[in-house]
Amino acid sequence: MNNQKAILYLIFLIMTSCAEQKEEPIVVYSYVEEPHSYAKPNNAFIEHLNLDITVDFKNERIRGTATYDIVSNNSTQIILDSKHLEIDSVTADGKDTEFSLGANDKLLGQPLTITIDKNTKKIAITYKTTKDTEALQWLKPQQTADKTNPFLFTQGQAILTRTWIPIQDSPQIRISYEARVKVPKGLMAVMSAENPKTKSDDGLYQFQMKQAIPSYLIALAVGDFEYKAISDRTGVYAEKSMLNRVYEEFSDMENMVSAAERLYGTYAWEQFDVIVLPPSFPFGGMENPRLTFATPTVIAGDKSLTSLVAHELAHSWSGNLVTNATWNDFWINEGFTVYFEMRIMEALYGKERADMLALISRQDLDDELDNLKDTPNATKLKLNLKGKNPDDGMNSIAYDKGYLFLRTLEETVGRDKFDAFLKHYFKEHAFSSMTTEKFIPYLSTNLLEKNKVNFNVDEWINQPGVPKNQAIINSDRFKNVEQTLQEFLASDKINNEVTTDWTPQEWVHFIRNFPQTMTDDQMKTLDKIFNLTNSTNSYIQMVWYEQALNHDYHGKNIDSKIQEFLVSVGRRWYVETIFKAFKRNDRTEDALKIYEKSRPNYHSVTASTIDDLLGFEPDQEEVKNIE
Repeated sequence: MNNQKAILYLIFLIMTSCAEQKEEPIVVYSYVEEPHSYAKPNNAFIEHLNLDITVDFKNERIRGTATYDIVSNNSTQIILDSKHLEIDSVTADGKDTEFSLGANDKLLGQPLTITIDKNTKKIAITYKTTKDTEALQWLKPQQTADKTNPFLFTQGQAILTRTWIPIQDSPQIRISYEARVKVPKGLMAVMSAENPKTKSDDGLYQFQMKQAIPSYLIALAVGDFEYKAISDRTGVYAEKSMLNRVYEEFSDMENMVSAAERLYGTYAWEQFDVIVLPPSFPFGGMENPRLTFATPTVIAGDKSLTSLVAHELAHSWSGNLVTNATWNDFWINEGFTVYFEMRIMEALYGKERADMLALISRQDLDDELDNLKDTPNATKLKLNLKGKNPDDGMNSIAYDKGYLFLRTLEETVGRDKFDAFLKHYFKEHAFSSMTTEKFIPYLSTNLLEKNKVNFNVDEWINQPGVPKNQAIINSDRFKNVEQTLQEFLASDKINNEVTTDWTPQEWVHFIRNFPQTMTDDQMKTLDKIFNLTNSTNSYIQMVWYEQALNHDYHGKNIDSKIQEFLVSVGRRWYVETIFKAFKRNDRTEDALKIYEKSRPNYHSVTASTIDDLLGFEPDQEEVKNIE
């Protein structure tokens, strides 16, 4: 090779090398700052999960591998969230790669940082859960309805999915997923995905969720339960001894789905099923797509508490379809959902029943505003929860102030215009996340300016309390209830015929409005006539037991009934209400004695709340029993 050719060749090599080393352009993604996740999705994010796990009841562990399809924005690392997990190994495109777990934060857990390169397409994490995993509750056979086999369920909201799967645990990061789950023979596994209707012979189950969902909606339940279809796209799972009762209670589910579709468009998830879990489930319901998790406390025998099903169904649009981008925007999930729930209930059961539910919502909001009077910023719809547990924002402000805001909007612009706005909102933002800052101009452009309406949006969203411009909710049936209560207080007599057709909502309104001056004899009279201490409706039980504590009523063996209720029911709203009443009435020592017995039956979500409320510090053995 002559010198001239050698020089040209050298120039060619240099140019080629420079071209190969040129960085790919950085793409600008629209993920917002997330105070409750370590993930940096604008650098690298997960797109699809392939989960392969084994459920080990003997050792109370889940172990397996989470494999992700990822998108890297020219990044050399991807960060996931992990809490109380043992990470055994990590690969990138099938080859071992470096990884590290950062400092542990009591609330957020640890960042799992994985080394990748700009061409990495897959990462795989082999891991195990531990006894401290907060999302999982392992139940012994005696803690179930049939008392023959163990049970497991997960609860991921708000930031607990990271405790059973290493994942980017932010609501704005949506992924599709598939799963292979191995469980003991004789048990069934179901997930928030396409589900089996019968048990497998070998305990192996395959799942697929084609639509992209946020991590908190990935859910799993394992136990001895069966399925019963209500329609081609609705049905229920429950333990055998409960299946027929659950089926009858929820038999209106197909009608609910149809009513919802008529309001705000096609149901996007193909199947809407409900599984009734053991009593320790910490919420009324959890809107896991395709499979709502529900508490058995709603099985009243008369469909009177099925507004909960309407609420979880409504989440199929508000929450699952259009999701709060961060937990500071939680009202975008729950305010819309309560509004939608009321509309479904009105469509199916009439305006009177919907108005009663709405008025109870308004009363709950007043109670919450009073509870938070010393922390007014906590009564804003848009929150700042940095450094705090997202659960702190899961209260009546997001639900009931959010609902009142939307109902006031509806009454201001008119129902037809508001319905058209909501239908377009859900369609335009389907399978995406929403921030409060993005919603405000969208509302202004597509509803207020379009209809030439002035509305105090900022006062509702960014200011404490409730504006004077608000919808006024009335109920003629509740007015009759109030009149009946006043007549009883004046005469100590009550006309049984007046109460014959009362709904549980009317009874709740009656009991919640007992004045401080209510006497022990009056409590005894009502208990004798209506047997309230032994009510079979869990909602009535909760408010009656609360009032018994408020009025120092000890008749009809009520103290033992309250203890029985707290030991057997794990729904956080119910038990927190009653334990608050103990504390408010200087009976914290009595509460602690009951709590020591009931705590092992509670999911960590409930136990954590009551620990804080009562100042209870569990020892390690007690923690193990719960988690």
